[in-house]
Amino acid sequence: MTEGNAKFSVSNNNGVTVITLQEQRILDELSIAEIGKELQKMVALAPVPKMVVDFRNVTNMSSSALGMLITLHKRIREANGQLRLCNIQSTIEEVFKITRLNEIFQICKGQDEALASMD
Repeated sequence: MTEGNAKFSVSNNNGVTVITLQEQRILDELSIAEIGKELQKMVALAPVPKMVVDFRNVTNMSSSALGMLITLHKRIREANGQLRLCNIQSTIEEVFKITRLNEIFQICKGQDEALASMD
């Protein structure tokens, strides 16, 4: 089952919600707020949320998008869930390293690795 909107698609893989971001550039505050709100709704509906966010289409993102991911990570952790990020392009991965967010998030090369790393 795949659903979603123009900003991302959603599928389920053995109880893990897989979010594939569709936009190349995640820069607009309104878009970021909308994505964050939708993802947080999904977290709230899951007893123990397990989520993979796939960045395969993303080439550029703002610090607000990073903030949205940090909030999402916090909500998932509070619910004893798990979050994985995958398919992050090297320029964006560099930002994660500079800001040391790579120490907070579990970043996987691809979706298969992210799914396999879930408990």
